[in-house]
Amino acid sequence: MLIINVAVWLAQVALLQMYGFKLSDYLGLRYWGSEYFRPHQFITHLFLHDESNFLHVFSNMFALWMFGSTLENRWGPKRFLNFYLICGLGAALCHESVLTYENMQLSKLAQAFYDHPTLDNFRVIVDKYGINEMQSFVDAWQRLPADSDQLVWQTKHFVSVFVEEVKNIPTVGASGAVFGVLLAFGYLYPNQQLFIIPIPFPIRVKYFIGGYILWELYVGFKNQAGDNVAHFAHLGGALFAYILLKIWGERSDPRS
Repeated sequence: MLIINVAVWLAQVALLQMYGFKLSDYLGLRYWGSEYFRPHQFITHLFLHDESNFLHVFSNMFALWMFGSTLENRWGPKRFLNFYLICGLGAALCHESVLTYENMQLSKLAQAFYDHPTLDNFRVIVDKYGINEMQSFVDAWQRLPADSDQLVWQTKHFVSVFVEEVKNIPTVGASGAVFGVLLAFGYLYPNQQLFIIPIPFPIRVKYFIGGYILWELYVGFKNQAGDNVAHFAHLGGALFAYILLKIWGERSDPRS
């Protein structure tokens, strides 16, 4: 899995630099309400990463190597591959559910503005999503009469474009599957110790994984504007990992 992910990322970078072709635009996972959604994206997005972010692919692959190798030795390559893919698919399903809710909320706010195009209704969208380009429209609304037909039309058009852009954002990365690997390692070997820079003392895996999950829950529900990390995909990978471990009857070793 590690070799495949790295090879695909190098191909992404090469295609982007040589031809301006973004593979993630075609194989990244889209919201299933998007016209660009295709079922195969549930699998293909797991092997893609952000072309401009080496840290994205490096951190995922380092975690996969560090924790996944132990699981692969324990289960064998076939079972580990099944585990990895199921966690990735579970993460994608959870992410799609969150996208459904978020896009429905955005569509609801947009429709409220279309029905009653007031500055207050527009500000709700601006404040929630923190889009810098929207501020110019807010300024224009404050300078011009609220019944300016041209301004109302332009703002409605901008909102409609924004709704479509949000709907069509592709998601890439193996993070959901990797998070499942982290959960499994923490569940099976809870007392193994990790040295994490810059923490000056070792920390047990169960505390590291538990803290990581709590952090993902916090930032996921906080839903800060501009945060493009699929936190609930990470949590979905962990959830499906836990379910699989229970189905397989795996038990943690408190001595490990």
